[in-house]
Amino acid sequence: MNDEPSLRLNTVIRPIKESEWPERIEMHEEAFAQDLRPSQVARYTALTEFDRTLGAFDGDRLVGVTQGLSFTMTVPGGPRPVCGVTGVGVLPSHRRRGILSSLMRRQLADLHESGEAVAALYASEGAIYGRFGYGRAVDNFFFRIPKRGARLAPHAPSDPSLRLRVTRPAAARADLEKVFDAVLPTRPGLYARGPEIWAGVLADEEDGRSGATSLRCVVAEDDAGPRGYALFRLRPGFTDHDLPDGEVRLIDLFGLDPAAYALLWRHLLERDLCSLVFAGNRPVDDPIMHLLAEPRLLNAGWLDEMWVRVVDVERALPERAYSAPVDVVIEVEDDVCPWNAGRWRLSADAEGATCVRTDAPADLALPVSVLGAAYLGGRPLGSYVSAGVVRETRPGAVRALSAAMSWETTPWGGLVF
Repeated sequence: MNDEPSLRLNTVIRPIKESEWPERIEMHEEAFAQDLRPSQVARYTALTEFDRTLGAFDGDRLVGVTQGLSFTMTVPGGPRPVCGVTGVGVLPSHRRRGILSSLMRRQLADLHESGEAVAALYASEGAIYGRFGYGRAVDNFFFRIPKRGARLAPHAPSDPSLRLRVTRPAAARADLEKVFDAVLPTRPGLYARGPEIWAGVLADEEDGRSGATSLRCVVAEDDAGPRGYALFRLRPGFTDHDLPDGEVRLIDLFGLDPAAYALLWRHLLERDLCSLVFAGNRPVDDPIMHLLAEPRLLNAGWLDEMWVRVVDVERALPERAYSAPVDVVIEVEDDVCPWNAGRWRLSADAEGATCVRTDAPADLALPVSVLGAAYLGGRPLGSYVSAGVVRETRPGAVRALSAAMSWETTPWGGLVF
């Protein structure tokens, strides 16, 4: 599956040491064409698990890295351990030598050996990770909403007990965490945010604002406590004729109920001196699509978000819940993780699921990347049949498996790791 030349004989893959971290940062900056601020390096270091950070060494020089983060992520049915893969890179001087393939294969083998069933990542380029069995599991929308003419529809919910509190984000951190933790189990793809992740969300260094203001926060609350929040920045501006032309740049928004959600959006759309609201990385079932009186003003764009890899079919498929009963034999194709290859009988109902090897004839055949794409419940399988990626041998098998793996709330990670 990989046509890169073989790894050079003097290249060794092993976990990096803490003393090698400065070299790892230099390699990251070169591989990703960026300079990290000291505060970013500090937060990155705090998140790093050195025993799960693999380095490729050409002699004594670090030339490639992949990292694994221990996450608790919501999947259909509840929170599960998931490895968050991040920081994958190879020095430009050492590309096309098989280093990336060797790193990814070693990482997957280590995850399998340790009993971890699922990995997820955000891809810097969409063409890279399908080669290693990752499937495009999550999509997102971005919205570019002109304020002129943009208003909520008359049916938008409201609650007179709700009020808005404009505050500095750091002062509201406990409220933000309370809201997020309540939302976390309701949407596949969301992952728990520990102190280091919240520190990154609320980071507000001046040189990281890209011409916008400091981070702003508004909390929707009632007498019982917070029911939602929005984090955003403002980018000031005026036209040549001195008309307000600023921009609201939404970073994070969660609501515990429809009324709180609508109130937060109304606040964003009514910010003074702004002509545009830009909301990046929003779920594809974002309720704002049904709340805006003129939905064409969303000016939505569509992108891939999270990619998922089923590391261990036998463990991963029974770990999630299913929306409908299903009993199918799946022929899994996986030449990166050979322990997954072969026929598996998946039987699931409201009580749970089992996945066992079988010699029975296959009802359908698919690459492991398709299982990853469908794992969080947001990717129907029918289009893969039309594309020739999934092959059905028993009529109705694909439809049955697709219905069982689907989930009502669309998956969404919401925050790049």
